[in-house]
Amino acid sequence: MGEVKVLGAFPSPFAYRVEWALLHKRIKYEYIEEDLKNKSPLLLKCNPLYKSIPVLLHGVKPIAESLIILEYIDETWRENPLLPQDPSEKAKARFWAKFAEEKCLRSIRAAFCSEGKEQEKAVEESLEALRNLEEELNGKEFFGGESVGFLDLVVGWIPHWLPVLEEVGGCKLLDAESFPSLHAWCNRFLNTPFIKEKLPPSERLFVYYTNVRKEELNK
Repeated sequence: MGEVKVLGAFPSPFAYRVEWALLHKRIKYEYIEEDLKNKSPLLLKCNPLYKSIPVLLHGVKPIAESLIILEYIDETWRENPLLPQDPSEKAKARFWAKFAEEKCLRSIRAAFCSEGKEQEKAVEESLEALRNLEEELNGKEFFGGESVGFLDLVVGWIPHWLPVLEEVGGCKLLDAESFPSLHAWCNRFLNTPFIKEKLPPSERLFVYYTNVRKEELNK
C-alpha cells in the first residue's frame, strides 16, 4: 500500500500519537526527526501551509495534523480499529477529542507557562477540564472501552507528559484521590505494550520544558 514515513520532532506528543496508531495496527514505518528551528525541505514541501509536524507520508501522499492523520490511518488500515463503528459513538469520540484539545490541553499549557494569579486561573480551568474527562471515563478501562482507542491516543500525553509539566510548573493537577478513574487509566495506558515501547525519556522532557517555561515567562 506504499511506504509509510512519519515526520516528527522530540518531544511532540502529537507525533507520538501517530506512531502509537501505526504500532497499534502493526504498520511498518520510517520515523524522520525534524529540527523545528531548521525545518527540512521535505517538511516544507509536505506541509507548506502550517510548516508543522507531524506529517504522515503514505507513498507520495502527505497527510498533516495529528487528529486527521489518526482518522486517515484508521480508514486506511482497518485492523485494530481506533474509532467505533457506530456513527453516534464515532461522533462522540470526535467531540471529546476536540474538547481535550481545546479545553484540556490549552488550559494545562497555560498553567505550565504562567505564574501568580494567571497560573491560579489556568489551574482551575485545567482541573475543570480534567473533571470532565474523569466523568467521561466513568470507570471504563479505556476511553475506547476495553482497549486503547482514538480518544486514548489523543489524551495519551497526560500519563507521561503531564507529570513533567507539573514538576516544571510547580503545580499539581492529577492526583489519585481527586481523579481515581483517570489515575488508574494512566497506569493502564502506560503499561500497554505498544505505548510502553514508544515514550520519550522523562529526563529529556524535563530539560526541554524547563527551557520552554523560561522562554514563555520572559516574553
